Amino acid sequence: MACIRSHVWVGTETGILKGINLVKKQAANCTDVSSLNREQEISVMCWGDTQESEVLIGCRDGIVKVYSVEKSKFTECHDFRGGEGSFCGLGVLNNAIITCVESGLLKVWREGASENLEVQVGAGVQKMCQCDTQRVKVGTGGKENDLKIWDLQRPEEPIFRAKNVRNDWLDLRVPIWIRDLEFIPETDKIVSCTSYRQVRIYDPNSSQRRPVFEVLYGEEPLTALSITSDGRSVLVGNSHGNIGVIDLRKGRLLHSLKGCAGSIRSIQCHKSMSLVASCGLDRFLRIHHINEKELLHKVYLKSRLNCLLLTSCDKWEEEDVSPIVNEMKEETDEVWDAMETVVEKIYNKRQLVTSETNGQCSPTVLVSKKKKKKIGD
Repeated sequence: MACIRSHVWVGTETGILKGINLVKKQAANCTDVSSLNREQEISVMCWGDTQESEVLIGCRDGIVKVYSVEKSKFTECHDFRGGEGSFCGLGVLNNAIITCVESGLLKVWREGASENLEVQVGAGVQKMCQCDTQRVKVGTGGKENDLKIWDLQRPEEPIFRAKNVRNDWLDLRVPIWIRDLEFIPETDKIVSCTSYRQVRIYDPNSSQRRPVFEVLYGEEPLTALSITSDGRSVLVGNSHGNIGVIDLRKGRLLHSLKGCAGSIRSIQCHKSMSLVASCGLDRFLRIHHINEKELLHKVYLKSRLNCLLLTSCDKWEEEDVSPIVNEMKEETDEVWDAMETVVEKIYNKRQLVTSETNGQCSPTVLVSKKKKKKIGD
């Protein structure tokens, strides 16, 4: 099924890839829904190249599909089964695809290679994230599996292994449950959020392995995060649909974004504009303005949403004004100019009048002549 030009791509629990055009306010299914089943649930998504011409989706059954934006169809399908559990991360390194599953098996799948790189990152993984600037670096973390940063060129040991924070005031061990993480742009630092409401920053260049920054948000488990393009703030979402904007320099809550009703599954900030896209269990895709806190778009997509990709283009309106549309407009104007002038005829009970002035029709108003009645008649 051919998709419209899309600004946002979302993956659903039912295995459907949807494309949404925010300017035209249209959404389309890019997957044949007649052959879907629960095992094809889309767990993760990523871009296949820097031009954003391909969308990679990882399904629950271990299949990775490649959707071509230009051809509007799926062009490749790979069987990347290995380990146990669903995909918790997906990435691209040169011509290879990186996958990570919940059991902790991270693999680099190279086409035509006799053996693929395998790394055991620890059980209970909830998230694997690839660094945008240094593609060989990935971060992993999960339930009772603290943050680790790996260099895939030297995968024997992690280049950074986080250390748990000190015991609480009752001298009890603080539990670990990382739900999402992301590298801060143009730095080696990484931000994570946990099911225990913690937002933490780790610095591999620091002398300590514990977090160099920590702040709590809300009263519910945090489920997703995304860093703004300037790297100064992070947006976090929780299981009750709240989204907070946290200043990473001062460690305080700037404001919250309203309108969400269900658990947030995915958040992504635009790379150049002050916009953020979010989706979750309430089946809505929302686009907020980060600074003005305004809800710009709200699209109902019928299925529960797991993940999303927001395009990096920043001229949405200009993209939709194509040369074909302009040519059609010019042709329409020529047709109207070539049409002959129609003379309008106005009928009256007493006479027929035809009037034409400068090639345009102008009706003549007829007034019936009646004798005025005198007073007293």
